[in-house]
Amino acid sequence: MDGGQPGLEPAAPGPSIPGSSVIAPLRAVVRLRRRVCLLRKRRLLPPGAGPALGPGAPRPGCSSGAPPADPDRPQFFTFDGPAELPSRTPRKRRRRSRVVLYPETSRKCRPHAERRSRAQRCLLLLVAIVGFQVLNAIENLDDNAQRYDLDGLEKALQRAVFGQPEAVARIVALLRDYLATHVHSRPLLLALHGPSGVGKSHVGRLLARHFRSVLEDGALVLQYHARHHCPEARAVQACREELAALVADVVARAEVEEKTPLVVLDEAELMTPALLDELHGFLQPQRAHPFHNAIYVLLSGVGGAEITRFVLQNAASAGPQRPDAHLEPALAAAVQTDEELRARLRVLLVREHPLWQAAAIVPFLLLDKQDVVSCFRDEMAGEGFFPEQARAELLAAQLSYYRVAGREFSVTGCKQVVARVNLL
Repeated sequence: MDGGQPGLEPAAPGPSIPGSSVIAPLRAVVRLRRRVCLLRKRRLLPPGAGPALGPGAPRPGCSSGAPPADPDRPQFFTFDGPAELPSRTPRKRRRRSRVVLYPETSRKCRPHAERRSRAQRCLLLLVAIVGFQVLNAIENLDDNAQRYDLDGLEKALQRAVFGQPEAVARIVALLRDYLATHVHSRPLLLALHGPSGVGKSHVGRLLARHFRSVLEDGALVLQYHARHHCPEARAVQACREELAALVADVVARAEVEEKTPLVVLDEAELMTPALLDELHGFLQPQRAHPFHNAIYVLLSGVGGAEITRFVLQNAASAGPQRPDAHLEPALAAAVQTDEELRARLRVLLVREHPLWQAAAIVPFLLLDKQDVVSCFRDEMAGEGFFPEQARAELLAAQLSYYRVAGREFSVTGCKQVVARVNLL
């Protein structure tokens, strides 16, 4: 017989003939095929029906669609009894998932197994809270700086102070940084130094006027003149106690109103070492917290000779002034070496007293002739005279000047402007 036909029964076993080694595997294949077809038919049968294969029934095959006739007699031997076969629930074939490959350097974690943990949600909430606090702090900084109207102060200084654009810009920048917040670890000490008549006292008066206006309380601004408050005849200890009481009263009032006070000390070169020691004590960190939230402005002529020498040396090295120099800063060469000038002044001032070690030094430079003319015109307009340019130049020509490399710098600055205008 042909072993390749699945419908024929194998022949009865007989003596071994050549080719039996080929027929045995074919018989095994036939039996496996019948077994597979039977299993497929069982899945197609309704519940309660079993495989019925009898002598008269057709042979099981993949093409047969009719169920077996004899339900009690299975065609093939199994370890399950006839009663157990119908009650068996067919197993569902598990669908084999495709293998997902990941790079060796990446994290080996299946996407469907990833779950968002509660810790991640808490982290996002924390980031949102911190961001909100930062934005709120920035808004508070803007509100605190707007209270003092520093833009208006800058415009007023630029309009009223002649020949000192770098000094004005530095003062406003230091005030902006300090007044950005109300709570500080140390007070701000501004040291304005320069020769006579360059505008130090004028800037001190403008600062005091502006802070009285924006703080709406004149008691939060203290103007202390060493020549007036502590003449030579008075005892040094009494002057020291008076200065301490005045400053303590100002900072206490400012702490109650949550504002930053201003203390202007004019003619600081006339202050005794005891007064400088008392002022230095206000800057120490062991002082009470109200003393940390204050602005101190020292107006002094100490270092004026050094500033004059520095300006004249740089003017000589810079060469003659251009015709349109009145439209630019008065001393461009000196401005480029402003850091060097401040370093020289700090070394000189620290020898006088350690107070200036913690000060922000702002040098005031010499005024040229055009700046003096502007001072005359401004004073003439304030006194009710017409600010004629020719007349202002005539008055300015009566003053003394340093003449270096074709440039003229006033010896006394604008010190004599008021006296000259009063003679008109």
